[in-house]
Amino acid sequence: MREAAAGVLFHSPIGLRLNGSVEQKADRVFVAWNSSEASSAAVHAALPYLKEAKEVVIACFDPVMTAAHDGQDPGVDVAEWLNHHGCQVTVSQFPSGGHEIGSAIQDRATEFGADLVVMGAYGHARMIQTVLGGTTRTMIEQTNLPLLLAH
Repeated sequence: MREAAAGVLFHSPIGLRLNGSVEQKADRVFVAWNSSEASSAAVHAALPYLKEAKEVVIACFDPVMTAAHDGQDPGVDVAEWLNHHGCQVTVSQFPSGGHEIGSAIQDRATEFGADLVVMGAYGHARMIQTVLGGTTRTMIEQTNLPLLLAH
């Protein structure tokens, strides 16, 4: 499954939807945001779902609030852009508590009652994620939350 997902994500301009139907309505969308190009691609791919959602949370985990990393207010820029498109957006920052980020995303998305989790995939080198694991792998392997990935 990981190889098929990587093939779709790296060789097509669309997002990959897992654990749910494309037609499934998503009233509550949880966006795992880290200011990366992959996160931006995921938000663009998910825009039709985000516009229809009643509530969108931009979730930043362990943000590094410097100009060189995530900025002074991580997530605010994408929230403003989504607000301009008519989305009802809230920005939240979460500590991972030392847990793997994929587990933290699952915990917070479940608490939020997310109908869909949106996130960028393979933000780190694919070889590193293949050998050591990573957030993308953790999220692809879980089956409880509907997921939209893009790279």
